[in-house]
Amino acid sequence: MIETLQDRWKSWKKTENRGHGIAFARYKNLGAYCAVLSEVEAGEALRVTRLVLAADVGLAINPDGVANQLEGGAIQATSWTLKEEGRVGAVSWEEYPILKFSEVPAIEIHLLKSEQPSLGAGEAAQGPTAAAIANALHDALGVRVRDLPLTPERIVKAMG
Repeated sequence: MIETLQDRWKSWKKTENRGHGIAFARYKNLGAYCAVLSEVEAGEALRVTRLVLAADVGLAINPDGVANQLEGGAIQATSWTLKEEGRVGAVSWEEYPILKFSEVPAIEIHLLKSEQPSLGAGEAAQGPTAAAIANALHDALGVRVRDLPLTPERIVKAMG
């Protein structure tokens, strides 16, 4: 499986205003391991076009459930990273800045087979997804934005 992921990474072509990022974390230093590859397009706003996650959760009792948990975490983290900013004043979902279904990137989930004790998938995808997106932004435009969300205004400010 790792060879397949490496081949996919190599097949992603670098083009103008597009970038690729990678990040890895072990959830709370005792849970699942999760690596995320991201692809972004930097236009009027940053758009995540693709995420590939590989995770080691130990023995996966319910692999479909684990994959769903990781996918949901990646979508949630993408929304935080691009749009959400703790809008306490939002009084309805229509006003709350969150990804629309049309903005959700293509997502692939790969679970490593393991006979080790179950680690749990919990929120393993959130941290590395956000970091992979930020790293992909850096690859696309050469800038680092240190505050979330990665809004057009913050990206322009980081460009100086």
